[in-house]
Amino acid sequence: METMQTAEAVFNLRSWTVLEYHRMAEAGIFHPEERVELVDGQIIKMIAKGTAHTAAVRRTARILHSLLVNQAEVYTQDPIQLNDFSEPEPDIAVVRIDLLDYADHHPTPPEVYLIIEVSDSTFKYDCETKAKAYAKSGITDYWVLDVNERKLHVFREPTQDGYQSEVIFRGDAIVSPLQFPTLAIALQDILPPLLNS
Repeated sequence: METMQTAEAVFNLRSWTVLEYHRMAEAGIFHPEERVELVDGQIIKMIAKGTAHTAAVRRTARILHSLLVNQAEVYTQDPIQLNDFSEPEPDIAVVRIDLLDYADHHPTPPEVYLIIEVSDSTFKYDCETKAKAYAKSGITDYWVLDVNERKLHVFREPTQDGYQSEVIFRGDAIVSPLQFPTLAIALQDILPPLLNS
């Protein structure tokens, strides 16, 4: 359990389980249009997405869909269950094909090939809090696409303390998912286009 300490008192923060989180949603505690996710037992309100973020998610998903036909499913902003205390909704999750389309459960780490978070205003959160949660659950390939700096941070070699490897791609770099090494994805193709001012 996390502890928050101030000069006056010590507070214990309660961690929520995925089951409790689902019950809250079923009970209508969250507004139908309120976007939240559960990360390390904490319910996080998701920030509104800017146009660059939305464009990058669409472009990346479209490219991955075309490259991974009959090899994997590409989900956008759908839940995955990391463990009993984390059910994030990554911008993009490349997952194993499931004959039931995951009707009986959300994808779990052994079924996840790649997670991509597109970052416009959440870069620190994506690279620290979310990266640690993904690493602890054994996600082997985690990318953060920074649309502001036009860079791709690729995290690999997960441990309980975080990822041991981070490689930053920029410019005209080509990158391949760990599980699909023959695929060549151009960074410029997944970033939103630069608009002339």
